[in-house]
Amino acid sequence: MNFDSFNLHPRVAAGVQSAGYTEPTPIQHQAIPHILAGKDVMGLAQTGTGKTAAFALPILHRLTEGARGKVRALIICPTRELAEQINDNFHELGQHTRTRTVTLYGGVSQRPQTNALRAGVEVAVACPGRLLDLINQREIDLAHVETLVLDEADQMFDMGFLPDIRRILKHVPQRRQTLMFSATMPDEIRTLAHDVLHHPVTVQIGEQAPVGTVAHALYPVPQHLKTALLLELLKHTDTESVLIFTRTKHRTERLARQLKKEGYAAASLQGNLSQNRRQAAMEGFREGKVQILVATDIAARGIDVSRISHVINYDMPSTAEAYTHRIGRTGRAAKTGDAFTLTTEEDAGMVRAIERVLAAPLERRRIEGFNYGAPAPERQPQANGQAQRNGSRRPTNPGARRQPAAAPTLSSAYGHGPGQNRRRPKAKPGGFRSLYEASNSSGSNRR
Repeated sequence: MNFDSFNLHPRVAAGVQSAGYTEPTPIQHQAIPHILAGKDVMGLAQTGTGKTAAFALPILHRLTEGARGKVRALIICPTRELAEQINDNFHELGQHTRTRTVTLYGGVSQRPQTNALRAGVEVAVACPGRLLDLINQREIDLAHVETLVLDEADQMFDMGFLPDIRRILKHVPQRRQTLMFSATMPDEIRTLAHDVLHHPVTVQIGEQAPVGTVAHALYPVPQHLKTALLLELLKHTDTESVLIFTRTKHRTERLARQLKKEGYAAASLQGNLSQNRRQAAMEGFREGKVQILVATDIAARGIDVSRISHVINYDMPSTAEAYTHRIGRTGRAAKTGDAFTLTTEEDAGMVRAIERVLAAPLERRRIEGFNYGAPAPERQPQANGQAQRNGSRRPTNPGARRQPAAAPTLSSAYGHGPGQNRRRPKAKPGGFRSLYEASNSSGSNRR
């Protein structure tokens, strides 16, 4: 099957050809005919399956006729990066049409966005917060919306956007086509789908589990040795582009700085960065100038780089669904990829949850020659702790606050630096060791 079978408008078909698309992906094959027929669609598919084109092509086809200069298609998504990615796909596929688009999100000046809306656009790709601002300021008219798309619905729920989405829905016509796409189907998304979709066709691509082109492995390691193990792992792994996930913005910045010091072309991507810096990091990663991108979960939504060879979870994700989203960034477009996760003894419960999703035990690996027994560096004593318990904020040693604990260095982590003779903390029974030893028995760590 090829794209000719959809009978798209010749200008849209020309965009497909110019973009180099040859055969539809499974979700495009299943969803496009229903969307062209005007039906509501609930699409369940992982990232990297081609779902953006699955709704962009029918929308472009529809917009070749009818009014110009009015917002007739509204796509709502959770992050700026994803909004830009969707907008780029519309530009690429609609390059031979006269369709005008605009992205609407916060963190940047509102003026270019309102100027574009006043000049007239047919497609608006928006994040909920900025869209609500523009609605309240009467800078956008949604009365002519014919197609509404809710993309990455589960992620919008995770980010707390569902109340905003329900407020936005009051401003779009009830008679419309609604398309919802989600990688997972928690109860809240099921309820939203029931409320906003009218007799929908459900299109599901594969099981709601990580894509089959990705190989998974765990690297059990004490918390204080994570960075040292990561560096050793990168040293012994043949990589192209690497995406590393951390839990916090601060850790993202710190780890990117450490990787740069070790000579890697690394950048960070997290919510505190300005839009210009976020865009520069993304473009550098896409173009290969940045080999390693360190990101938080939310910031990484919208990363669409087909040649990511490895996803590394520096920190364990908070849910099995988040694991699915993370590792879906590699193994895209029928290519293979690797997902490595650094695990500590506290992660045992989440490991079991992920193994249930995969329906198989995860392989545990060790790096030969790595000193897993290196002690953690001693922390500076809390000099003001007793004073605080006595109701006083004044530290017993005023200089203590000006002497922060030194970050662990690579040499001390291996036991080659000044910290090598420090007392090793006692191991907790059944903790880290049991997590590693489970690798030698099929799921023996499950209870």
